[in-house]
Amino acid sequence: MAKLTKETFVESLKEMSIKEVMELVEAMKEEFGVDPAAAVAVAAAPGEAAEAAKTSVKVVLKADNGKKVQIIKAVKDLLGGSLMDAKKIVDNLPAVVKENIKPEEAEPIRAALVEAGAEVSVE
Repeated sequence: MAKLTKETFVESLKEMSIKEVMELVEAMKEEFGVDPAAAVAVAAAPGEAAEAAKTSVKVVLKADNGKKVQIIKAVKDLLGGSLMDAKKIVDNLPAVVKENIKPEEAEPIRAALVEAGAEVSVE
């Protein structure tokens, strides 16, 4: 019997009915003792981990663009801290303004800082 290539196998699958494909899956389970659905779940896990990582972001203040006073005020208002705390953040760029927040929470913070004149990234 000639070796079956991946391309030939895929082409053969395209010509099968749903019932035939399901029978093939059952035959593979019996022959190899492996559930193809389990392999798909394992292969999907890394993508799910990457997606989960995107549920928590941080807002990073990159540059003040000469608008230091306005940005200090914006940071103070956003964080609810003192002017001194806000100044320490703005004086030590790049600086994390807020971290471990949802992306939808980060957007208004980013927008307020950009409006004040800052260069900001959400990572």
